[in-house]
Amino acid sequence: MSGAGRSTAAATFEDAGWFVVDNLPPELAGRVVDLVARPGGSERIALVVGRAGTELGGLDEAITDLRHSGTPVRVLYLEAADEVLVRRFEGTRRRHPVEGEGVEGAIAVERALLAPVRRLADVVVDTTDLNVHQLRDRILDLFAEGHEGGQPLRIAVVSFGYSHGLPRDADLVLDCRFLPNPHWIPELRPHTGLDVDVRDYVLGQPAAKEFLTKIDDLLNLLLPAYMEEGKAYLTIAIGCTGGRHRSVAIANELHHRIEDRGFLANIAHRDVQK
Repeated sequence: MSGAGRSTAAATFEDAGWFVVDNLPPELAGRVVDLVARPGGSERIALVVGRAGTELGGLDEAITDLRHSGTPVRVLYLEAADEVLVRRFEGTRRRHPVEGEGVEGAIAVERALLAPVRRLADVVVDTTDLNVHQLRDRILDLFAEGHEGGQPLRIAVVSFGYSHGLPRDADLVLDCRFLPNPHWIPELRPHTGLDVDVRDYVLGQPAAKEFLTKIDDLLNLLLPAYMEEGKAYLTIAIGCTGGRHRSVAIANELHHRIEDRGFLANIAHRDVQK
């Protein structure tokens, strides 16, 4: 989506040593890959598409053609909430590249045009609450050199607060609001799930232990199935009311358990400072 961080993503890939082609018409994707992938060329190419509205219609076909040709392709899709995209365009006074009735109308048109591409995406990153530095770190973590080969599935665990909205890029959302809330314990309220006292309180609840056991059972079923289907990325979101106590403690524990299984995983706490 225009305004969701495409330029930051392109610069991040370039700084990481990728061969970056910006503003690429989709119909040229195959030709560029053939040229760059010749002996002596780059092994990692980032094709950045999405500026001109006339280019978006054939993007899903170009991705499908590359995959059918046997080229290893991973699609990163960037999006953000409508109100944030509007604010970003109004703040920069840039004209939205897609024709529509005002900025909001253009965003709606672009979102509809890109729906087939989003369905083809390996990973969706919602930049609503990310600054440029956080987006850069997220991309580097997802596409760091050395992660392309041996590990078939990368997992992100994210804690969040329902009061701040659902993460738009989550594949699985798990609700831990049924657990006793440390917010109502005066000595725990100022702390977060990153602190030992809150973590021990949350994980010490019998219901929390059973919850984590059930999640283990769920992952035993899902992870092999996702890998068999060729899924490259999985985002698991753990939510509580404010995103500061229960979800943080549960997400950290789940992250450790996933890494113990031998998977590459990262952890993020979206709302812990709110």
